[in-house]
Amino acid sequence: MAEAPATTTGTEQPHQPAGFPPFKTETFPAQIFWLAITFAVLFLVMWRVALPKIGGIIGDRKAKIAGDLSLAEAHRKAAEQASAAYDAAIAAARQKALKAANDNRAQINAEVDRAKAAAEAEAAKAMAKAEERITATRTEARTHVTAAAQNAAIAIVNRLTGDTVSPEDAAAAVRASQN
Repeated sequence: MAEAPATTTGTEQPHQPAGFPPFKTETFPAQIFWLAITFAVLFLVMWRVALPKIGGIIGDRKAKIAGDLSLAEAHRKAAEQASAAYDAAIAAARQKALKAANDNRAQINAEVDRAKAAAEAEAAKAMAKAEERITATRTEARTHVTAAAQNAAIAIVNRLTGDTVSPEDAAAAVRASQN
């Protein structure tokens, strides 16, 4: 069988090669036109709408940051003043405590000195009384020793010689031996 030759009717388009439309050279002028229009529209939208809003936001942010920095600086100065006041109060309290401690130390030292002086005076009185008692006891002891020596001398002379010695002679002999 024989095949019929392929014929085209007048209503059909001739077949065009397929491909990516932006790479077709016959559409370049239309693509450039629409690219220019799209770029101009986007440029106008950015220039008139978006950039002023972005600029306003950036300005607001800068103003807020500047305000926050000035507020932080004010707080820093207030903190430094509070720290200085605190240090001054601590120094004043330390001075007051030191003065109170020195006053208490002086008062205690004065009381100790008074108590020491009173104790020394009482000790001196007690020593004087003790000296008086010692002197009285010595005197009394000498008297007793002298009397005992006299009695012993009388007894020794009586026993050794059998003679009786008078107490006056014995007292004179004891006194002579003490010097």
